[in-house]
Amino acid sequence: MRKLSTFFLLFLTAGCFAAEPILIGLATPFSGRYKEQGQAQVRGALLAVEEINNNGGIGGRPLKLLTENTASKPDHARQAVQALADQGAVFTFGGTSSDATLAAANQAAQNALIFVGVQGFANNLTEEDAQKYFFRETYSARMGAKALAQYLNTSLPGKKLFYMTADYQWGWSVEESLRRFTNTQDRAQHPGVKVQYPRPRHTHFQDALSQAEAAGADVLVMIQFGEDLGMALSMATRNNLKEKMTIVVPTLNLTMARDAGAESIAGVISTLPWYWRIPEKYGFTTAQAFVNNFKNKYAAYPSNASSSAYSVVYQFRDAVQRASSLESDALISAMENHSYSHMKDTQSWRALDHQNTQSVYVVAGRDRNEVINSPLHSDYFDILMRLSAEESAISADEWKSVRQANGRPAEL
Repeated sequence: MRKLSTFFLLFLTAGCFAAEPILIGLATPFSGRYKEQGQAQVRGALLAVEEINNNGGIGGRPLKLLTENTASKPDHARQAVQALADQGAVFTFGGTSSDATLAAANQAAQNALIFVGVQGFANNLTEEDAQKYFFRETYSARMGAKALAQYLNTSLPGKKLFYMTADYQWGWSVEESLRRFTNTQDRAQHPGVKVQYPRPRHTHFQDALSQAEAAGADVLVMIQFGEDLGMALSMATRNNLKEKMTIVVPTLNLTMARDAGAESIAGVISTLPWYWRIPEKYGFTTAQAFVNNFKNKYAAYPSNASSSAYSVVYQFRDAVQRASSLESDALISAMENHSYSHMKDTQSWRALDHQNTQSVYVVAGRDRNEVINSPLHSDYFDILMRLSAEESAISADEWKSVRQANGRPAEL
């Protein structure tokens, strides 16, 4: 029996089910250019499962993590989620590229299973394509763009921007949002180029970088992710473009910073939903314990992909305890409009769109020597500012307008 209807039944049948684990499934890439993100998610999720099991599990039953490879491809993502469902998972999560995350979420819905997006930032996931069984733990492209635009409008006003955009849903979503919030919709004044996705080559990046330089851009907005971003940043550094223009990356994490290298990250402006220095800086004791435990277990500091996956597992546990159930509908009700403080300041699962509303941090890459001399050579970023959850989230009225424009109902 895959699902038990109430937490009460778990205790009534404790003698029979004490050794039967509760299965949760992580669908994430273990191959392809986003594989490092997937590995980071697994590490965070496994640490949470270990901690929960060491403290009695859920209702006396241990958690067991199942994993399937999405390769960051929609078809693979659908197959991965179906495999998890067939194995008996009662809850699924993961995702990196937005296209694969959407495919995974829709496949989970066909099985009446929740899918929580650990990564996958495109606006459509919680706007026109939002649905009952999908929640997003990380911020959206719109939320990150609002924070980044506020910094750019204040610190780099009146500059010429050039957009170098990955040619798929996430890239389009970020560019549209950032152009809107920075008032750079005039493509003649603020040009850009779409870069092949997936599997862009050096020649694609070299052509885009040459166009940015020829355009006389003051700011290069590099809308790339994972190993693609590392490749593009390394090439821009070797071409000395950082001496001619400021490089802005809409979202970064520790894994991508390591991949690109300290020299390439230095001076780059970006946003993060979380960073391992944030708990210490702002006094978040639970999150600091996570950082310490992760470091002790893996001899490395966690990226926000790890922290997100870790937090999602705990959110599942807490939802089960509030709902006294493993049924998806009961868990959805338990999650909607629930607020909590776990990895940073207050976060909320908004019932309107199932977007996790939260603070967004704007950061700048630190000098190479500072990174090299930092703990585990891993302190890549200085925190420049924080945009609150209230400021970053899309309004209810605007969300409903987006839904109406796309022929979608005003409620999930």
